[in-house]
Amino acid sequence: MAFEEEAISVDVAGRLRQLREGKEMSMRALARSSGLSANALSMIERGRVSPSVSTLYKLADALGVSITRFFGEEPTRQDVVLVRAGERTRVPFVRGVWEGLGGERFSGRVEPFVLTLEAGGSSGNSEMVHSGHEFVFCLRGHLEYLLEKERLELEAGDTLLFAAHLKHRWRNPGPTVVNALVVLSGFSEARAPHPIPRPVPK
Repeated sequence: MAFEEEAISVDVAGRLRQLREGKEMSMRALARSSGLSANALSMIERGRVSPSVSTLYKLADALGVSITRFFGEEPTRQDVVLVRAGERTRVPFVRGVWEGLGGERFSGRVEPFVLTLEAGGSSGNSEMVHSGHEFVFCLRGHLEYLLEKERLELEAGDTLLFAAHLKHRWRNPGPTVVNALVVLSGFSEARAPHPIPRPVPK
């Protein structure tokens, strides 16, 4: 898809270091707060490994910021947001990419993303929960959601809508790339504009 080539990739390692230092947190303190090992955190900050989505959520939670802060500095919220294909930003993770569709700049309570997953790509080993609702539209490939104890399989054209306080995670079990539109909405107004999905402790 053309937009995947035109999108602007975010330097996750650099953004993580910038956010950590901005909070005046040592690497050891962030490792403690996020539940990651100091070695794993060091590898991520040096760009040696790409974090999973659930790891990004843990780091955002430990830093007390929205996951969208990995897309860049907190922008001014607007009532109207137009995002050109070449202006779209993306956050890479293990075997996949999250692409922001302007929700990080929007004043309302909605966050749309495009999710691209290579074969075997997933959100990580941890289940996640957050406030509001999650809508998924599978555009291409075979996307599997584990929702509480239920395994749901989506093919191109299928949609899924659920209350996001339910434990969930997702993966691409097929041999081809998955593309999906994911929209988070209706999250608590008292919280940050973008809900921070929290991995559920084992």
